[in-house]
Amino acid sequence: MLRFAAGRVLGGLRSAAGLKNSQSMVGAMVVRHSHSNETDEEFDSRYEAYFNRTEIDGWEARKAMNDLLGMDLVPEPKIIVSALKACRRLNDYALAVRFLEGVKDKCGDKTNEIYPYLLQEIRPTLTELGIDTPEELGYDQPELALKSVYDMH
Repeated sequence: MLRFAAGRVLGGLRSAAGLKNSQSMVGAMVVRHSHSNETDEEFDSRYEAYFNRTEIDGWEARKAMNDLLGMDLVPEPKIIVSALKACRRLNDYALAVRFLEGVKDKCGDKTNEIYPYLLQEIRPTLTELGIDTPEELGYDQPELALKSVYDMH
């Protein structure tokens, strides 16, 4: 019943829009992936160049970081460095710290192996830009956490 009603509503919308049938919509649904055949080096250089743009604004930086953290990968240190420098150019300290939190989260169950390596590689940039890690700021510990009643004596 619901499928029938939805089909009738969509049919009415198509006719109101001037489309004849669903066959004419097939061409509009094709998605092209222009970067599907790029190598790891090309991928890294593309994101590095994107973050190194002088005219990048806050929305573009957040969008690129969100896209990057949404992929099934841990960003290379050179991408992280260029993203942190973009945050400094934008004067957005909070974005830099949140990006580092996201990178740590992307390490998954290998956080103890990958995250220290990343910090070692980006430490000179963190020092140069005056950016603290989430751990140095105390963000790895919950602020309002209560002791367990079983541990109180």
